[in-house]
Amino acid sequence: MSDQGPNPSIHVSVLPKETIDNLSIKAGSVVIDGTLGGGGHTGKIAEIVGKDGLVIGLDRDPEAIMRCEVSLAGQPVVLSQSNFSEASEVLEELGLTKVDGILLDLGLSSDQLEDQTRGFSFNSDGPLDLRFDKHEGEPAYRLINRMRQEHLANLIYEFGEERLSRRIARKIVALRGQEELRTAKQISDVVYGCYPNPQRQRIHPATRTFQALRIAVNDELRSLEIALKRLPDLLTAGGRLCIISFHSLEDRRVKRAFLADERLEVLTRKPIIAGDKELHHNSRSRSAKLRVARRR
Repeated sequence: MSDQGPNPSIHVSVLPKETIDNLSIKAGSVVIDGTLGGGGHTGKIAEIVGKDGLVIGLDRDPEAIMRCEVSLAGQPVVLSQSNFSEASEVLEELGLTKVDGILLDLGLSSDQLEDQTRGFSFNSDGPLDLRFDKHEGEPAYRLINRMRQEHLANLIYEFGEERLSRRIARKIVALRGQEELRTAKQISDVVYGCYPNPQRQRIHPATRTFQALRIAVNDELRSLEIALKRLPDLLTAGGRLCIISFHSLEDRRVKRAFLADERLEVLTRKPIIAGDKELHHNSRSRSAKLRVARRR
């Protein structure tokens, strides 16, 4: 972030047309964007709802809020630094009870990945923080320097679905006895070295470990589970809930919750994924899955 204020967002929203089409909103609609990010989806929604509608943009990341205060100025948007699981409290503060649509995009933004002070990038020499809000919880580097080897291995396996979790945890514990492991690059290099043929992996070898640590420090799955229970009650009849997930831990929870919830009618038998054109222009979209449900 510059001294003059936040830098403009470089984030490119995934599945933009598919998301807007499936929200099925119109002029005058009230919509919650529970994961503001770079404001791409929010801005497109604001154009549709117009001056008689409202978009309520939430994000845990204070830098995302500051950035969008600039980029979305003058549009029918209200911003709140909040967890999407707290959407009902935000609505209450605004004097509202129901909305016509809700969107959650559970992925990281490119703005977060490019910020070298936060550790989301594997090559960052900054601290492995991984928190969406630096005022909540503990940074990931503290977590890996204090956890017992067994617990660390379990965390990496459970939240990262990493098959080499025990090997990675063992290596981390051995190295932290010699020096404090603090930077993203240190941890990334440790994980890379645990793979017999790291250069042949489809994704960077550290991807699953970083995912696990990020989920842990932000308590992401608990937030999602709370939201899946609470958000349907905020929708008007016919209102739609659209959720974009990026890994199986999220997608399974969304799929099961939609199918089990008597308040919802599932509109996507299979998740919507990016087409070839979007995949060519935005590689981040390759793992995106959009599921949609409608309030009965």
